Amino acid sequence: MTLGEKLAKLRREQNYTQEQLAQLLGVSRQAVSRWESDLAYPETEKLLRLGKLYHCSMDYLLNEEVEAPQAQQRRIGLRDLYFERKSKRMIGNLPLWHINIGLGRTAKGVFAIGLAAKGIVSVGVLALGIISLGSVAVGVLSCAAMALGILAAGAVALGVIAVGAISVGIFAVGALAIGQFAVGALAIGNYAACGDVARGAIAIGNSEAAGSVYQSLNADRETVSLLLDKTVPGWLQWAATLFQKLSA
Repeated sequence: MTLGEKLAKLRREQNYTQEQLAQLLGVSRQAVSRWESDLAYPETEKLLRLGKLYHCSMDYLLNEEVEAPQAQQRRIGLRDLYFERKSKRMIGNLPLWHINIGLGRTAKGVFAIGLAAKGIVSVGVLALGIISLGSVAVGVLSCAAMALGILAAGAVALGVIAVGAISVGIFAVGALAIGQFAVGALAIGNYAACGDVARGAIAIGNSEAAGSVYQSLNADRETVSLLLDKTVPGWLQWAATLFQKLSA
């Protein structure tokens, strides 16, 4: 079997198209086609990358008499278990979408999916992007077991607006909520807090409330509104309005 025949066979076994293989190697589809037709030979660096990609030895690729790749005898590790595909269409220097699932690999694209993902929209165990979803997510809008962002939602959430079992933010909602404004079972707010147990300058509690300016178990909404107008700076009025709606 010739080098070209082996390359074509291995590519099909790995479920790659010529276009996808060309993208991975940084060559044209025509170059891949010429290699597989025995009209040209890959450069040494490309040949080594092909051997690593297909898990076979140079002896198998270059020796026509060797019919069984040595990779069949070697042990397969976790780093060998991966899947990667990416879009041909590019947005700037990023593919429109990139799926790269494997240990130690990162997906980078406008839409990115992987164990680690970076993109405008990213999904992964570790996700970084404008919109991020994952076990650990960082983004403008993030949702994860642990989320960090302007708007964050998760078991543990840190953000300008944070929603979670444990939430920390300018405006925080959760079982344990800590922030300038907090709403939750246990709410601790610098300006205002509302919850079963509330701690803050203005505290509204169902069972317990402790406030330095105002505290009540049955709050007078008009009084609360007037106090918020007097004590909250202008740049936080949006949070004060949101607090009044959620604590009503």
